Amino acid sequence: MDVDGILTDGTVQISSDGTETKAFSILDGLGLVRLNRAGLAVAWLSGRASGATTVRANELKIPHVVQGRTDKLAALQELAAQLAFSAAECVYMGDDDIDAPAIAWAGIGVSVPGAMPAAQRAARLITRRAAGHGAVREICEHLLTARVPR
Repeated sequence: MDVDGILTDGTVQISSDGTETKAFSILDGLGLVRLNRAGLAVAWLSGRASGATTVRANELKIPHVVQGRTDKLAALQELAAQLAFSAAECVYMGDDDIDAPAIAWAGIGVSVPGAMPAAQRAARLITRRAAGHGAVREICEHLLTARVPR
């Protein structure tokens, strides 16, 4: 999944000293921890590098974190190949134009309310909850309920 605009509401706060903060949903965090415990591969693909993203990924023990890659489709396809997953076995969540090709490629493409039109058009599913406010948890719950052992 994308980070800014999916795991957060898309807001980045930058102080005059250059430090950055982001708000991540605790609901989403627990959902991701549960996916990891259930053996589902979890990855974050961000177009920009961020220390706040790295810290949160480490807290949640996210095993695959790719930052600074704006070609989300290429990044997703590379990661899927490394993990021996087909497109049909991938779920991708994104909210912006650069996410749309990855959303369309994944077996289940997901976007959020308020996402850019290209991302919403590419998605099979739009969450009920907003980005940064439980949208990821909503998808985690669907995945855990529908999980088919690999």
